[in-house]
Amino acid sequence: MKIALVGDIHANLPAFEAVLSHARQQSAAAIWNVGDIIGYGAFPNQVIELLREVRAISIVGNYDIKVLNFPDKKSKWRKSKRSEKYTAFRWAHKQLSASNRQYLSKLPQELRLNIAGRQFLLTHGSPVSNVEPLTAGTPEERLEQLSRIARAEVVICGHSHQPFARQVGGGLFINTGSVGRQGDGDPRACYAILELAEGSFAVQHYRVEYDMERAAAAIRLAGLPEVFAQMLLRGYDLDAVLDDNEIDANEEL
Repeated sequence: MKIALVGDIHANLPAFEAVLSHARQQSAAAIWNVGDIIGYGAFPNQVIELLREVRAISIVGNYDIKVLNFPDKKSKWRKSKRSEKYTAFRWAHKQLSASNRQYLSKLPQELRLNIAGRQFLLTHGSPVSNVEPLTAGTPEERLEQLSRIARAEVVICGHSHQPFARQVGGGLFINTGSVGRQGDGDPRACYAILELAEGSFAVQHYRVEYDMERAAAAIRLAGLPEVFAQMLLRGYDLDAVLDDNEIDANEEL
């Protein structure tokens, strides 16, 4: 059995469509999604509807929760958040249909699955926090501690946007990487295939080309900040692109 592991789609429909097409070519029988479905991209409703259409097993990510909480937090965030981040939260909340807002609000923050007697834990960040970033550089001692807390053979996570698979003790940690918003300079979509065989697991991460220009054009058409388009085109997060733009501006002076 092959399962497509996706996460951090961030409302990037062209990237998600490309990943689903690639996963079908790999004969994936199911889609497991570890959250951050919306944010920054121009297709929040379409991405949610596609997840529902393909019957993905999903959890909610910290970004999704922030968008849902925007009405209660907007006064505070107007003062405390970078203007671009505030704009992203406000726009995504405004765009969501009532049905899709309800869908997000009902998703769990973590999910335990039992397949053929094997325990899997889907979590956005780590087994103790949806904002703890797990990476290839996370100390082994920390992963061992989290493995004991998780009580699962396989922990599948996202949030850090850094793909990896690490065997620690008797557990396996898999970060899906990000479908829709990269941070390592490679703008291609990223996801993983988990293959379950009797007595073993196999994990393969893939980088998938997609129509980045379509995704960027939709951001511009929606009137969102140009930096959101540049994030996709360059393959870096918001802070990195903003800092790079400041350096470029200074060099021009």
